[in-house]
Amino acid sequence: MLPETLKNHDQLLTVNTNDLPIYNDSLVPGVDVQPLFLDPNNGTWCLRVLFHPGVRLPTHYHTGTVHLWTLSGKWCYVEHPDQPQTAGSYLYEPGSSIHTFYVPEENTEITETLMIVSGANVNFDEEGNYHSTMDANSIIMLIEQLIEERGLEPAKYIRASYPDYSIGSK
Repeated sequence: MLPETLKNHDQLLTVNTNDLPIYNDSLVPGVDVQPLFLDPNNGTWCLRVLFHPGVRLPTHYHTGTVHLWTLSGKWCYVEHPDQPQTAGSYLYEPGSSIHTFYVPEENTEITETLMIVSGANVNFDEEGNYHSTMDANSIIMLIEQLIEERGLEPAKYIRASYPDYSIGSK
């Protein structure tokens, strides 16, 4: 018999991107987001992100690691234009990476990516001043705000539960 502390899941924790809403122009214009897994406790976020041609994100610093798969299209970092990422590319970014993401205007298709991020993006304006921070919790709040403001379909994604006490909880 399994110990009581092990949880037997009644169902798999799975989502299908074909069945989930995509939140258009959510982070900035031309960036469409589909949350897959958001864990504000551990600072982990997994997103499917579709970038339209010509999108340029603010320069940002990663407090943790990033795994990024390019499923279609093409993108580059301003700092590394000679290393474009195209369909099939996998990129690992160690913590403390600083860069500026952009999608060439001449792209003829949307650039589709899948990213798993640990920690936060610390964003800077064009002069290098602090602009904002994006992490799992801010993404949750952004998605909820978009749903309310735009009257959109509720998000369905895997969300880590919040901590609880070991004694007396149900």
